[in-house]
Amino acid sequence: MAPALPLSLQRWRERWGRTLAALALVGCLLLGACSASSSSLSGNYVDDTVAVADSLIATITLAADDPGRSEAETEARSLINDYMARYRPRAAVNGLASFTTMQTAVNSLAGHYANYPNRPLPEALRERLTKELQKAERSVTRGA
Repeated sequence: MAPALPLSLQRWRERWGRTLAALALVGCLLLGACSASSSSLSGNYVDDTVAVADSLIATITLAADDPGRSEAETEARSLINDYMARYRPRAAVNGLASFTTMQTAVNSLAGHYANYPNRPLPEALRERLTKELQKAERSVTRGA
């Protein structure tokens, strides 16, 4: 059986043990936060909205036989998820007309990609999405 440590050493070990555990946790959280910044979004709502709208317009205008269409659609889905995850919870943003229009457009596009992954966008949906994305761009640059 191991000899018991004096009371003062036990307290010292407990205190420093908790401190080291807390520092290790903070380090893990900081490293996790740094590695999570792989998103292509900048954090600026206006810039991100314009960039996402432009990217989605470019994706939906690709021809059905374009060899890069599948990869572009996969990137668009990822971009949609990143954008909505970043801005939907922000109360200062999610009440704006530009966000509402953008949300309508990306929900329609994501729904098409989820339900018809191998089919090109119907022309009517492509036209509507293009109009909505352009409207969101105009609204966000106006500040609405």
